Amino acid sequence: MTADTFSSATTGQRRQATAPVPRVALVGAHGYGARHLDNLARLSALNFVQLVSVADPRPPAEGTLPDGVATFASLEELLAAGPSPDVVILATPIQTHAPLALAAIAAGADVYVEKPPMASLAQFDEVLAAARRAGRMVQVGFQSLGSHALPALDRLVASGEIGEVRGVGAVGTWVRTKGYFKRSRWAGKRSLDGTDVVDGVATNALAHAVATGLKIAGAEWADDVLSVETDLYRAHATESDDTSVIRVRTARGGVLLCALTLCADEQTAPVVTVHGTLGRADFFYTEDRLTVTTASGERTETFGRTDLLENLLAARRSPASAHQLLSPLAGNGAFMTVLDAIRTAELPRAIGAAHVTWEGEGDDAHPVVRGIRQLVRRAAAAQATFAELGAPWARELPGDQPAFTVNGRAVARGNDGGRIAPTSSPRPYLHPISTLAGTVVTDHLPEDHVWHLGSGVAIQDVDGVNFWGGRTYTRDAGAYVWRHDHGRIVTVAADLDENVRTETLSWLRPDGTPLLSEQRTWSWAAVGTSTWRLTLDFTLTPNGPNPVSLGSPGSNGRPQGGYGGFFWRLPAVDGSRVWTASAEGEESLHGAVPSAAAPWLAWSGAFRKGEPDGGPATLVFLPRLEPEQPGDPWFVRVAGYPGVGLSLAWEQPAVASHANPLHRTVTVLVADGLLSTSDIEQLINTLGETA
Repeated sequence: MTADTFSSATTGQRRQATAPVPRVALVGAHGYGARHLDNLARLSALNFVQLVSVADPRPPAEGTLPDGVATFASLEELLAAGPSPDVVILATPIQTHAPLALAAIAAGADVYVEKPPMASLAQFDEVLAAARRAGRMVQVGFQSLGSHALPALDRLVASGEIGEVRGVGAVGTWVRTKGYFKRSRWAGKRSLDGTDVVDGVATNALAHAVATGLKIAGAEWADDVLSVETDLYRAHATESDDTSVIRVRTARGGVLLCALTLCADEQTAPVVTVHGTLGRADFFYTEDRLTVTTASGERTETFGRTDLLENLLAARRSPASAHQLLSPLAGNGAFMTVLDAIRTAELPRAIGAAHVTWEGEGDDAHPVVRGIRQLVRRAAAAQATFAELGAPWARELPGDQPAFTVNGRAVARGNDGGRIAPTSSPRPYLHPISTLAGTVVTDHLPEDHVWHLGSGVAIQDVDGVNFWGGRTYTRDAGAYVWRHDHGRIVTVAADLDENVRTETLSWLRPDGTPLLSEQRTWSWAAVGTSTWRLTLDFTLTPNGPNPVSLGSPGSNGRPQGGYGGFFWRLPAVDGSRVWTASAEGEESLHGAVPSAAAPWLAWSGAFRKGEPDGGPATLVFLPRLEPEQPGDPWFVRVAGYPGVGLSLAWEQPAVASHANPLHRTVTVLVADGLLSTSDIEQLINTLGETA
């Protein structure tokens, strides 16, 4: 629903005749200006306002305006004709907002300006200073900020029902056609004739998602924003971005992640989500609908909305009363900080044609970026950019580690984990890993478990510190709970020598003090013409003098939940087959211990079916078995999500000490095609002969 379908509690009550009716001028009568005309007609019938004049180079059609309303070609002509209106509404192109607002303020009028308020932070500062000097009010047309759901959401968060707020995400998947960008000269432009415009998905089309997300995240004023990161792309033939991620870090220490596109396959209601430790709240701002989800269930409520023009009129009648502006210009300083970051960012990167499908004909044609709806959800959940997710059309990130190469082909790339959200326990890992033919066989930051990171080492309970990510399973709670217990693993030193990468890593507590030291070695080589091997060798040693306990949900009381240690997150695999030399299937293999008779576990199927980097492949996991020492049980997930691990602490914690550091080695064979058991045995025999 739009703002003009709602009003304040005064709707239906005629204005008392004891005070003059505010005289209103509308600048821009077409496009969104037509909605203002409808709203003004409603308010005029209630004797709240008097529409006295309209300025537009194209006058409204005859009969559109009430009798006696004067028309002018420009605001300059309107003001020159006098007397000045009490309120000026600006429903004009973005680049005109600042000069028109300054002119209206200079004439003594209060201003209602459509979003975005200005085209640069400098313009915003200038208009804000002028309004303060003149004692005038400026309301910005972010209608969603008038929703009664927002104070209800504030009360919900304050009540603790969804727990402590972990972050805020805004997701918008809309459709815009070629014709949308032909509607005016400025549409889709970053600048026009040397003047800033900054039209784009985050600054105009889905600007409400950004403004509403900022409001909910507690960032209204410019000083509330600590930093803004932009990741901007376009599928349309425009200057501006139509598919973008904006990450805002607030002065309060929170994060707002906005993932937005105009290139979806279908348009859906945008949503701002508050993620809490006990649940979440989803605010569908175009519908004023709030859905709350906790362990006790889900409930939905739809709210009313205060019309922002009525709110401005109420504030004019009683400036010192409780009638404060719901979307004041100063309270849009955080939004303008975001807009300015977009304005000054590098040009949006074009999304390659191979990743875009066009639907419709002529001006009704619109681009669909492959998989974009899932990507924006992943971005919001992981607080990650498209580049960090590794979208195939995204820009490369600076500082990426050199790729591992086999037979001249890049088959794996290291990531130091420095960009991972704190609640996902940042740590080094490999992703993407691919076969020699290019089929990608790892995933990272997946929507179901955003803390799953390719291939590497992760442990949920290291002397009470979570180095796995996500919620922590505790014996006391008998459940997974969010805690401030996330550690991080940082690279102290690294060396690359041909096909061997050695790393010295430090496992840090939440306060930054070291808990473990790790020596990690990756090595890789070809095994035949369609297979290569990747070997991980790691040793964990306490940083201090005392032994360190390495635990898991399993050792903390969760049956069958003993994950932690080496872990490999797979992408979607169609037709998965998981087996060893003696058993097959998740139920049989989960918790089974590798042995001399069944030393390996294999997973085959169509990896990333239908994707350009997909294909049939087989992974063979081969841990090194020590004499007279039982191997670590397999952790196997197929139905819920695809993943394989070797569990250090299946039911009891492991211990690392200086006298007995924890040392493990595992080799993975990465093969194109669907291998049989005999194929695997032959490969392993070859591996043994060449070792």
